[in-house]
Amino acid sequence: MNEDSTKLRIDKWLWAARFFKTRSLAAEAVEGGKAHLNGVRVKPAKAVSIGDTLEIRIGPFQFIVVVCGLSPRRGPASEAAKLYQETGESRSAREALAAQLKAEAVHGEIRQGRPTKRDRRHIVRFTGG
Repeated sequence: MNEDSTKLRIDKWLWAARFFKTRSLAAEAVEGGKAHLNGVRVKPAKAVSIGDTLEIRIGPFQFIVVVCGLSPRRGPASEAAKLYQETGESRSAREALAAQLKAEAVHGEIRQGRPTKRDRRHIVRFTGG
């Protein structure tokens, strides 16, 4: 019983720490190599213990966190924040990337949906069709 309280599956911990909405999404991310435990790619059933370092990639952002607590259940965000401590360089790099993406979004044009008739004409002319 004591061993269970000092270790928790990585996918369950990522879900409880609110990095992913569902446990299955957390398991897919770990399986896909988006989460590394102590610098090593692991499987979703790998056990996490206090003091371990996790590298988590979500979209363009990378989080480097140290596990400070274990919780088998998903609680409020205030409790989830107590489960880990993000490193300073990780936080500064993530904030710099967020500022860069925000600046690029201001200058770039955001398209949604299907191309218009005018856009299709340009595409046909460009591809030579």
